[in-house]
Amino acid sequence: MKTAIVYDWIDRWGGVERLLLELNHLFPGADFFTSAADLQKAPWAKRLTIKTSFLQRLPGFIKKSRIMSLFFYPFAFESLSFEEYDVVISVTSSFAKSIITKPQTKHICILLTPSRYLLLYPHPFEKGLLSILLRPYLSFMRRWDKIAAQRPDEIITISEEVAKRCNTYYNRESTVIYPPFDVNYWKSLRPASNIQSQLLPVGWEDYYLVVSRLEPYKKANLVIEAFNRLPQSKLVVVGKGSLLDKYKNLARENTAFLQDMDDSQLASLYTKAKALIMMQVEDFGYTALEAQFFGCPVLAYGKGGILETVIEGKTGFFFSHQTQGDLVATLERYDKISYNFKRNMQILGHNQAQRFETEEFVKKLKHIL
Repeated sequence: MKTAIVYDWIDRWGGVERLLLELNHLFPGADFFTSAADLQKAPWAKRLTIKTSFLQRLPGFIKKSRIMSLFFYPFAFESLSFEEYDVVISVTSSFAKSIITKPQTKHICILLTPSRYLLLYPHPFEKGLLSILLRPYLSFMRRWDKIAAQRPDEIITISEEVAKRCNTYYNRESTVIYPPFDVNYWKSLRPASNIQSQLLPVGWEDYYLVVSRLEPYKKANLVIEAFNRLPQSKLVVVGKGSLLDKYKNLARENTAFLQDMDDSQLASLYTKAKALIMMQVEDFGYTALEAQFFGCPVLAYGKGGILETVIEGKTGFFFSHQTQGDLVATLERYDKISYNFKRNMQILGHNQAQRFETEEFVKKLKHIL
């Protein structure tokens, strides 16, 4: 079968991008389609055959801005042609599901979440004077988004949490297939040695960890603010995003920021951290699987897909409210048991990550195809 894989944009690295590479491994002859690509920011994609929309030809200040491109995305994906393909797999948290295919072409959508900035979180321009001008367009976009979600022949959701959202926002049933966790790949890595002396300030052998894109919906600011109240505790934040500079200004001396970690460095950070902190509502929680695989407990806001990837009391703990106060209370309780809890994680965390091995994903996806 001639196959195409469609993703919203190719301009960064994260858990979803690992899924795209797994799809490329499953369908080595597939063509990739996207609104626009930036291979300097996404060097992992240089091995792919990528076809872009007209957005690629627009000035950089437009195509690199999610907000300024918002007006063009529906037209960009609807303009892509898939006449020569037997199967199209769209991977999306936004607009890629809106592609138009012929009846004989099977369109399977891997839905990461219903459109985040339209439905689940306030749009940056929904407050203030500009919201008055944008409100009619955003209302149109929400109606269009629901119509676009009816186009795929089948929808795969990445967790029970996302399946519920799919039913709520799009009135569609879906099949849950957890994203693949490549156990053999992570097992082959040798954690980088002496990472503290290479990357962290002197005396940072004992720290908590955040691994996240630094965007508003990830709520990393709440973690930083919590550690501002705990000057004796140390926090390492790994990630980039539009809020990086703002978060650096917000943080105090007990917070360090790292970017562009390779996987061996990341493995070392997980291995030596007291715990990974996840403040956001997770769609699935791939980062939590990475941490658990390397024996790192997870402290997370107890809502969303994280409930499906972390075992309460065995591989992590949940806190009930998405507030810095609740996180501080959780950290104070966890500190008292962290040594013994982390020691018991070596086997439990590894076994938990293995439940999401790549083979299971491949088997279920092939069954749908």
